[in-house]
Amino acid sequence: MRRRDVIGVLATCLLVAPRRALAQQSGKMPHIGVLVSASPPHPFADAFRRGLQSFGYTEGQNIRIEFLYTEERADRAAQLAAELVRTGVDIIVAHFTPAIRAAIGATRTIPIVMAPAGAPVQMGFIASLAHPGGNVTGLSGIDAEIGGKRLQLLKQLIPDLNCVAVLSATPATNPYGRPFVEDLQAAAARAGIRLVPAIVGGVNDFESAFATMAKERAQAVIRSADSRTCPVIARPLSRAHSCRCPPTTRSCTSGRRTTSTRSSRGPGRRICPSSSRPSSRQ
Repeated sequence: MRRRDVIGVLATCLLVAPRRALAQQSGKMPHIGVLVSASPPHPFADAFRRGLQSFGYTEGQNIRIEFLYTEERADRAAQLAAELVRTGVDIIVAHFTPAIRAAIGATRTIPIVMAPAGAPVQMGFIASLAHPGGNVTGLSGIDAEIGGKRLQLLKQLIPDLNCVAVLSATPATNPYGRPFVEDLQAAAARAGIRLVPAIVGGVNDFESAFATMAKERAQAVIRSADSRTCPVIARPLSRAHSCRCPPTTRSCTSGRRTTSTRSSRGPGRRICPSSSRPSSRQ
């Protein structure tokens, strides 16, 4: 099963399991608002519909779905989240960090399903993975928490590895970048590897970022794993190769993490609703 299908099905599981969250009334068709941190068309929409169908929900027959797209703009995400609240949706499914942040900013009462979120505890979206609290639940990606594993993979590729660069967007462009870089900094310190942050705010910053990597003699570069929601980071792989820095990243199309060869993506985590018992396999 493709990664986007897994996300769609798991998000749907979280959606339909706590049925009270839909606040269904007699004769009322449940209304789901889906806020996607991208431009249409996006594969998440089809995956989400397939997930609903597997639970017996058909759009337009026994459930209403409203898809809105942020087009990777924070201001638009906030406007669309407020629009979903005004229309009175029963639940909001928020796709990736910008949409989740906007949804939380728009309502503290309508249930919000993260599908998924990177580092949701560090981002302040939830209190903990086992007990998120408030009106937020959903899926947590573990990309920000596996910086050590990325460095281990690079160490296998480059036995004399001692300096790695990390390419990420500014917090204003992609708020997920901060916990991503912080985790790598902690992992690099434990491993005795020097980490060179290269934080870019726009396409004009790439040249100086890679010049810094070359000056610091970085042997590899790790790209922000949430780059699909950040157009600033979507272009630089060819530049990394020209600097002879093997990149480790996540493919924008397949969802797999890549170094010089591909490896499978780490699993995501399902977050238990605050009223549920945490899973022992979490």
